[in-house]
Amino acid sequence: MSIRQFRPKRNMRRGISAQQRFWINLFFIFLIGFQMAYPLVEGRLLTQVTIATVIVGACYVYIDALINFGGRYANLLALITLIFSFGIEAIGQATSWPFGSYEYSKTLGFSILSVPIVVPLAWLMMSYPVFLVSRKTTNHWVFLFGGYGLMAWDLFLDPQMVSAGRWVWKFDGAHVPFQNEIPLSNAVGWLLSGMALMALLNIALPKERRKKHDRTKHVEIFLLWTLFSGVIGNIFFFNKPGVALIGGLAFTIFLAPYFYKLFIGNPESN
Repeated sequence: MSIRQFRPKRNMRRGISAQQRFWINLFFIFLIGFQMAYPLVEGRLLTQVTIATVIVGACYVYIDALINFGGRYANLLALITLIFSFGIEAIGQATSWPFGSYEYSKTLGFSILSVPIVVPLAWLMMSYPVFLVSRKTTNHWVFLFGGYGLMAWDLFLDPQMVSAGRWVWKFDGAHVPFQNEIPLSNAVGWLLSGMALMALLNIALPKERRKKHDRTKHVEIFLLWTLFSGVIGNIFFFNKPGVALIGGLAFTIFLAPYFYKLFIGNPESN
């Protein structure tokens, strides 16, 4: 693939090429495919599917940002998110702040400072779509809206990973509603750290200049799929209707303003 194809100005003039769409579609299909396989496998294969999902998801996010918004945008997105997420996770491992006391399983692979290297990649996979939606939904409260979005997403993610033994919480206090194994401090930690990350991204990343109809719609599909699979998966596969209720409600609240604005409110501004 030619580097010239990824120059922002060229993309702005000519739109997205068929070759670029092929690569976005390829990684996106693999991402959704791995997520669909997750509740159907177990044991070592489940571990491999978990790690593969995160790696493919991070690659998809980078490619989507690169093709839609250019190299500077994609590189800053990856650099800021990976450094921030590794830092906040390392602080969390060392001090139990801001999330609470937790310990990662060795099944997640190689670690640095007790943080598996796959964890910052998961942050990247989650942060990009949340940031895009937040920036399109509000002009002045991107940090708050985005922080809430990451917290809402984790209401699906954390119970799933704890049940699979990817990490363990140690706490005696309040827990997330219908999630007895997850401390309430984790939700607060995601909100605070998410707000900080979204603020950094909003300051550092250039505003998207591409018109609405020129940008690929994989992000919107991915977010709707996250909501759908989180609800259906927890009801029919993981037997956690409470997680489906709380996660589904929180994530719907996050997505509803964006899709209202996209289809009903003022679609031309998107």
